[in-house]
Amino acid sequence: MKLTTRAHYSVKALLDLSLQPRYGPGSVRAIANRQDIPAPYLEKLLIEMRRAGLVQSIRGVQGGYKLARSPAQISLGQILEAVGETIEPLPHHTPEQRQAEDWVTFTLWQQLHQKLKEALYSITLADLYYDARSWQAAQGEATSFVV
Repeated sequence: MKLTTRAHYSVKALLDLSLQPRYGPGSVRAIANRQDIPAPYLEKLLIEMRRAGLVQSIRGVQGGYKLARSPAQISLGQILEAVGETIEPLPHHTPEQRQAEDWVTFTLWQQLHQKLKEALYSITLADLYYDARSWQAAQGEATSFVV
């Protein structure tokens, strides 16, 4: 699996929203500035995540985006899926029937894929939230651990 900028920015944006009071709303510009993400690119990612039901858009002066669910109900796998990232190994590969090595390595990649998928869907924004708050506390920043 290759971690793309698209995946990285998407996770950063939703983690940013989880760190806001009541999970947002946060304007695209504010999130982009805090996370050093180009605002037009971030807007496209947030639209995709809104379509997937991970965030809600709020209109008006105090509007922006906010989490549609609690951080404990949003997994990394869901975020990656929402922005079109895939973790599929060896697309369009069919193992050679006469080669044991091909079957063994194909099975290995399938097993690793399954473990990675399980991990991505078991790690939630809440897990990342607590990691971020712990890091902030270690840096001496005032922080609240309310999720």
